[in-house]
Amino acid sequence: MGIDAIFNAHNWELVPFHFWSLCFFAFGCIVGSFLNVCIYRMPLDLSVVMPPSHCPHCKYSIPFYLNIPLVTWLVLRGRCKNCAAPISARYFIVELLTGVLFLSCWLTFGHLSPWVALVFSLFCAGLIVATFIDFEHFIIPDEITFGGMAVGLLISILLPRLHGVPTHPEGFVQGFLGIVVGAGIVYAILRLGKLLFGQQKIPLPAATKIVFTETMLCLPDKEIPYEDIFYRKTDTIILHAQFVELVDRVYKDVSVRLSPSALQIGDEKLNPDDVPHLEVECSEIILPREAMGLGDVKFMGAIGAFIGWQGALFSLMASSMIGAAVGILLIVLRKREWSSRMPYGPYIALAALIWVFFGPKIVTAVFFR
Repeated sequence: MGIDAIFNAHNWELVPFHFWSLCFFAFGCIVGSFLNVCIYRMPLDLSVVMPPSHCPHCKYSIPFYLNIPLVTWLVLRGRCKNCAAPISARYFIVELLTGVLFLSCWLTFGHLSPWVALVFSLFCAGLIVATFIDFEHFIIPDEITFGGMAVGLLISILLPRLHGVPTHPEGFVQGFLGIVVGAGIVYAILRLGKLLFGQQKIPLPAATKIVFTETMLCLPDKEIPYEDIFYRKTDTIILHAQFVELVDRVYKDVSVRLSPSALQIGDEKLNPDDVPHLEVECSEIILPREAMGLGDVKFMGAIGAFIGWQGALFSLMASSMIGAAVGILLIVLRKREWSSRMPYGPYIALAALIWVFFGPKIVTAVFFR
């Protein structure tokens, strides 16, 4: 039996529709188990294939009969069988969420095309991995973003029905426009945000002592790793110091500028790698900041490849409203400060899901009422 026969909608109709519903849910839970591996290992640059699944606490290699999605976590009550260390509820949540989304893709698109249902299931899997990694690490791996663009564009060519067009060239155009519009608009917003809000002034009491170590900036009330400050080579910390102390010298009443590649104290330029410890006294410090990260730009490009330029535009607008609402709510509840960092990828992913499942209804309601 050829692959066309396997994915021929008529052949699938020979089996009760909700038999496939059960299959999609079960398959989604299995995929969710693998997504948990990706969520844990990808930010650490570890292989998602080897070694096999094991307890992160005692390194116990988990046998297949203890690696059943949903069931194992419930039976073991969220603990390792070998050492009884707690297993995060995230594992159960990801498996269940993936199963539910795969089922939703089948219920929404199964009547149209099994291929479309499977492709959007794959798309949902990528959104889940990106969301959970971004929440925890504030990054979206290139394997998801660049990989998503490539896979999405290829599928757009092979399956133009994904975009509701009849021919392969039209499918390519829709996928390509989705990448360009999605990534292009977000990049423009990033650059504009950097221009308008790219610096954060922090006033301090007079003669406040600040310490620069090899790995972080130490303010009186918090420590900030340099990777949370410097996103690009041109990002610079700026201050005017009443007093500067290095290991072998001191300065008085000078400006200080520190970037990833240069340290300037007054008129003297130094290599930051040669200055492991620096102490200053000042009354104000200016830190660089980003409206959003480049990972969000690439992520929106990957999303556009799957849902086209219309979906990319909707995801951008809806995600900004969702993110603003969540941010304001957290501030009101005193769970975060105005200036604190906030992952944006999860809101893009949620907006993209809304478009996938409700996009046509939204367009009809807004433009054809």
